[in-house]
Amino acid sequence: MNLGSLSPFRLAYCAMPSFDIVSQVNPMEIENAVNQSKKELANRFDFKGSTAEIVLEKNEIKLSAEDQFKLKALVEIVISKLAKRSISLKNVDKGQPDLSPLGHARQVIKIKQGIEPTVAKQITGFIREGKFKVTTQIQGEGIRVTGKSKDELQTVMAAIRAQDFPLAVSFQNFRD
Repeated sequence: MNLGSLSPFRLAYCAMPSFDIVSQVNPMEIENAVNQSKKELANRFDFKGSTAEIVLEKNEIKLSAEDQFKLKALVEIVISKLAKRSISLKNVDKGQPDLSPLGHARQVIKIKQGIEPTVAKQITGFIREGKFKVTTQIQGEGIRVTGKSKDELQTVMAAIRAQDFPLAVSFQNFRD
């Protein structure tokens, strides 16, 4: 059958089933976790009168405190709030604390969005080694998986869920 002779409406039905593998954290959940952390910071007795601070800038949470011990407590507060908001700690990158000679401490916690090229190659390699009847294509910060049957795609999804990758992955745009 000549695909050029099909109308665009019927051509859509000839497309193969596919889905996207992504690694995204909901920005509203990050904001909620930071707001909860700020509330706990305001209510904690050990932080009364201190200059500890939590600031959210896009996908970075900047922490500052008077000393290393208070900074460590701040990190624990923020990490626990992120975990309670169902943000995978695989997507959280705690930077090294920056200590000034006067004792003031700062640290940046980055929230990873998207799949890095090295991890994308690892995921596509895993799919290829599994001998699934699908094709993979790295598209920016995501991976498109295409196959002939929806059952095969669901098998790939189950295999990826069972595997432990350095990032939390989810699936979007499942097209039948």
